[in-house]
Amino acid sequence: MRCQKLRKKKSRWLLGCPQKKAICVRVYTMKPKKPNSATRKIAKVFFKSTRKFVTVYIPGQGHKLQQHSVLLVRGGRVKDLPGIHYHAIRGKYDFDYLEFFDRYNGRSKYGLKYFTLGSKVFTKK
Repeated sequence: MRCQKLRKKKSRWLLGCPQKKAICVRVYTMKPKKPNSATRKIAKVFFKSTRKFVTVYIPGQGHKLQQHSVLLVRGGRVKDLPGIHYHAIRGKYDFDYLEFFDRYNGRSKYGLKYFTLGSKVFTKK
């Protein structure tokens, strides 16, 4: 009898969960692979439930993450950073959604329900 090959999970330390709570251990930067050049912000985090350390990408522009910050982690790799298979979720726990500018598009990825322009508050219809 033939058996199907087991597929290797890419975000295996989430253990089948969509997200997991983690504690930040260290925040640092990394340079991407060959054709690209930048300084990408990443963090080493610790999953208390699984007792594992993983590296997590910090999306968006600007953050106030530091050691002992609590954040929510989801799966999803960063194509030009080798070994980074997880993303931090903005707007949950200590990982603030604030950025250095008003964001109009892609707000759901950065935890923004609405954007402000001066004193006016706009919601998407």
